[in-house]
Amino acid sequence: DEFISSPPRKTVRFGGTLTDILLKYEKGETTDFELLKHQLLDPDIKDAQIINWLHEFRASVVYLTKELDQLVSILLKLPWLRRSREVVEEYLGFLGNLVSAQTVHLRPCLRMIVSQFVPPRVTIREDDVDISDSDDDDENLSENFNTCHRALQTVARYVPSTPQFLMPILVENFPFINKSERTLECYVHNLLRVTVYLPTLRLQILELIIEKLLKLDVSTPQQDIEDAEEAANSSDSEQKSTEEGLFDMEEDEERKGNKVVSSSSERMAHPLAERLDILMTILFSYIKDVCHVDGKLDINRTKDLYRDLVSVFDKLILPTHASCHVQYFMFYICSFKLGLAEAFLDHLWKKLHDPNNPSVIRQTAGSYIGSFLARAKFIPVVTVKACLDLLVNWLHKYIDNQDTGTNAYCDVALHGPFYSTCQAVFYTLIFRHKQLLDGNLRKGLSYLQSLNFERIVMCQLNPLKICIPSVVNLFAAITRKYQLVFCYTIIERNNRQFIPVVRSGTGGDHVQTCTNPLDSFFPFDPYLLKRSKKIIDPFYQFWEELSAEDLENLKKPIKKGTSEDEDDDFLKGETPQNDGVVGIAPNSYESNTRSPVSSIGSPADCYVLYP
Repeated sequence: DEFISSPPRKTVRFGGTLTDILLKYEKGETTDFELLKHQLLDPDIKDAQIINWLHEFRASVVYLTKELDQLVSILLKLPWLRRSREVVEEYLGFLGNLVSAQTVHLRPCLRMIVSQFVPPRVTIREDDVDISDSDDDDENLSENFNTCHRALQTVARYVPSTPQFLMPILVENFPFINKSERTLECYVHNLLRVTVYLPTLRLQILELIIEKLLKLDVSTPQQDIEDAEEAANSSDSEQKSTEEGLFDMEEDEERKGNKVVSSSSERMAHPLAERLDILMTILFSYIKDVCHVDGKLDINRTKDLYRDLVSVFDKLILPTHASCHVQYFMFYICSFKLGLAEAFLDHLWKKLHDPNNPSVIRQTAGSYIGSFLARAKFIPVVTVKACLDLLVNWLHKYIDNQDTGTNAYCDVALHGPFYSTCQAVFYTLIFRHKQLLDGNLRKGLSYLQSLNFERIVMCQLNPLKICIPSVVNLFAAITRKYQLVFCYTIIERNNRQFIPVVRSGTGGDHVQTCTNPLDSFFPFDPYLLKRSKKIIDPFYQFWEELSAEDLENLKKPIKKGTSEDEDDDFLKGETPQNDGVVGIAPNSYESNTRSPVSSIGSPADCYVLYP
């Protein structure tokens, strides 16, 4: 206050007072006005000069009408952020006076502030070529961002309608996904900071961020990420072996080298996956910070954020086919409290069994239920049972309604939601059967028998023909072991009915069998992004490799005279192994043609003869 009330310091300048210059300009005398613009545009302008001018402009904002927008534009380009504290304070005071007296300049002010949400551009000269890049080494970046948010809060305090004018500017300024990682990181971080003091914008800002993340996600298929990592690992090992042959490193240099390797191993080899990883980490951190106060879960704040995230999930995630990582924001927030996980399951269930929803949305909801029940460690067995009861009862009612009708035949177009629900139930049983039978085997078996899988499997709609083969094979093996239902006769009959399709391509004709008519996927398949993976892994149920004893039990023939050669590779335990991955969980990647051996935790999808 003392600084603001003190008279401005005298500095060398030309022309009369600002008011005189502006009044002369209105009368058509432009000489002093042009001189004023020239002084403000001077790249070597001193702090004292800026303070002096701003002090006068604050007293003359009433003259800065729409006609003087060119002058206002010059004032908004003043290099105020990287100046002394006095300049920053004077500039914030000027912004407040300007927008309260002349709201016509609100948009330009907001654009100027939002443009500072990313690191400044610097021009680097390489081989006589000017390359523009973001200045990531600016030590004052964090402080500058704090000042920008103060400026935005100042403007919002004087103009209550700021949020509705701000949102379109935030959208148009969002950096392109190929911009540097640091630029994207800073912008997303600053957007999330805006939601703290402008809560009315939170839903729209989350929508904007998640929409951009989704574009990154679908641009980086799982196979591309795995291929890039594999290529990077092989080149690293080649380089390492070359270095070992050429150099005899000293001990301290080795230590230094190891340190570099460990930090670089955090990076994703795929450039878009690296960006996605950084941004997902920021989103997870934001969710945690909003939901926790002083390290304790604040249930009201968590519920409010959950509602916003579910709204974004419905609008963007549910209609998007086969995204790999972005949907994990729902997985993460549900891990905070069981009530949230149950609310999410209930929300998906309502989507699934409502016939007014489009079939594709109902099918996707089924995929989410199955994958969530199978993979979320924080969901207890009692909740799994409750969900299985709901799903299986709905399946039986569906069969009751269809068995007598004219549509009682196997057709994905007619019965998509039914097949999706069947697959969700089979998938859940594959992952959770041990827990369902744990403790009291008799009681567990009695519960599984009460679900009456035999009726579902044997019905006219023939779900085993439509579901992904890797799921069907494991379901068949587990249900045979516990004598719940014998699926192999149906599987064998279905295999004989499959008609291979001959497709012409650049490499000539090839025969293809469609093994995923549903075009389904498991939304919570293993998470591949290295940094954000650490946040998800504690709550994630990996597929446990079957023990030798389990494999023995699963491959025991049900009737005498079955030759050992007739058992499939999975039942013999001859499952392809991958270093560093867990087990042989069914995986949906590319399962319309095959489930690749390279895919994390998947058996090969092939049709074989069963006992």
